[in-house]
Amino acid sequence: MINSEKLSKTNFNVDAIRADFPILHQQMNGHDLVFLDTGASAQKPKQVIEAMVSVMQSDYANVHRGVYSLSQRSTDLFEASREKVARFINAPDEDSVVFTRGATEAINLVAFSYGQRLVPGDEILTTEIEHHSNIVPWQMIAERQGAKVVFAPITDDGELDMEAVRALITNRTKIVAAAHVSNTMGTVLPIKELARLAHRVGAVMIADGCQAAPHLPVDVQDLNVDFYAFSSHKVYGPTGIGVLYGRPDILIDMPPYQGGGEMIETVEKTGSTFKLPPHRFEAGTPAIIEAVGLGAAIDYITSVGIEAAGAHETEVCAHAETLLRSMPEVEILGRPNSKTSVLSFNVKGAHAHDVGTILDQQGVAIRAGQHCAQTVMDRFGLHATARASFGMYNTLAEAEALARAVSKTIEIFG
Repeated sequence: MINSEKLSKTNFNVDAIRADFPILHQQMNGHDLVFLDTGASAQKPKQVIEAMVSVMQSDYANVHRGVYSLSQRSTDLFEASREKVARFINAPDEDSVVFTRGATEAINLVAFSYGQRLVPGDEILTTEIEHHSNIVPWQMIAERQGAKVVFAPITDDGELDMEAVRALITNRTKIVAAAHVSNTMGTVLPIKELARLAHRVGAVMIADGCQAAPHLPVDVQDLNVDFYAFSSHKVYGPTGIGVLYGRPDILIDMPPYQGGGEMIETVEKTGSTFKLPPHRFEAGTPAIIEAVGLGAAIDYITSVGIEAAGAHETEVCAHAETLLRSMPEVEILGRPNSKTSVLSFNVKGAHAHDVGTILDQQGVAIRAGQHCAQTVMDRFGLHATARASFGMYNTLAEAEALARAVSKTIEIFG
């Protein structure tokens, strides 16, 4: 086994990071927990937990509606988180940041609000590498509007086939929807170039940033995207809240996604009028406590430094990949040139679920299945894969624990 102490190339203090995550300090099935499922949902630092407890204990009231001081204090905290999100992704202003229940709802919002303008013959371009959340909403709105969903292929290495993309983006293309980072292979897609190609034919670009926002600096203005979506729980925040960035001049022309309280200006028997974005798209009482938690998570990532964290995660993932590639019985999905901290693999002769179960018995928590990415599995002729995904709190030693657990699996399956 490679000596991980000699590998580290960064001054990143992973021990100090780990001290902030209470859940990591426990045993699972008699072994120290090695949590390698951050791609599904990241663990929460104590700073996020404490911020959410604090608002419940001292500052909670409904937002935007109360004239009393406690409501105003709660509103200030809620809107402060919106401002933090705007800075985190370099949005032009906080009014371009819409709070949703997650990235899935954010993409659905664009599909069923902006997508109402699609007409028969229009096309939506997405890719084979997508999470179901960036496929199914487009299929649904395309069926409703008489439009068509077109899939750009990926290569054997897990890269987006840009030559095919250039041929597929035509004057019929009205929406281009792609992941910033793949949730199965960690492939970093050329979002800025996709946006340029989309805009050249008058289409809009939406990026699914769920796997990018925790690992890469995101600048929506530099990427020149029209929409960008990500979920709080992927960036070390709570579940139940997500973000949709929308270009202000586009949001202003989009109809509401849902109706109810808070998003209206007037309600009369003859009809209703609606607020300006972002409140137009935030019907009902929002996830107040969760918004504060998201703000605390962004504060935490900012204090650590996303570039430093990303470099550390890449190093840990690369170490794990090197170890697994040295095993002839292990097949790794894809080999993209630019990737973040996701590693999907199979052990010859073993189902991914069996691999996941055996690893769990050794304290190693990974994902097993299709990862909500059936088009990827179909592209490579697979039913499922095991997936290890890394966060800022993982260590080189944990990459080695993964390799030992996989070796044990190989022994069991002969």
